Amino acid sequence: MYSVNEIFYSLQGEGYYTGTPAVFLRFSGCNRSCPFCDTDFDAHTLMSADDIVAAVSGFPARHIVITGGEPLLQLDAELVRALKGAGFYIQVETNGSLPAPTGVDWVTCSPKDAPWSIDRIDELKVVYQGQDVEQLAAMLPAPRHYLQPCSGLNTAETVAYILAHPRWRLSLQTHKLIDIR
Repeated sequence: MYSVNEIFYSLQGEGYYTGTPAVFLRFSGCNRSCPFCDTDFDAHTLMSADDIVAAVSGFPARHIVITGGEPLLQLDAELVRALKGAGFYIQVETNGSLPAPTGVDWVTCSPKDAPWSIDRIDELKVVYQGQDVEQLAAMLPAPRHYLQPCSGLNTAETVAYILAHPRWRLSLQTHKLIDIR
């Protein structure tokens, strides 16, 4: 059984897949404590892999974003197989603390505190708070690098950093900017 916070359909609001219609599967629970986290971990429903596949298959898109909390605390081979069997492209948004199971198509790593055990990163998306992002990028190699203002409060500082370090791209929480989920 999986502890599911919510399942909903929207557009991906961040990173490489911004604007892509996607089903969001948000798991409850995390192994980090971030002051800017927007997930209510007290709210959850226990669901089987079959329950999850039935719920997410009710939406037209076959791109699923599995997030949390920390989704890799729960995402396992059984659920990956079930989602793949239903034709889903699987994107995971992780804090990097755990390796991703085989079969995940895209790994977005938004690193929080070390240690990290992620074994593959397709995009590194750092919530920028003035930290040494070059050191993070060296420790967590990825082909794509995004900086995201922290809760939209330091956008000018984030943009200035990107202009001075052009390998980084800006990621905004567009879903919040256009008032969708």
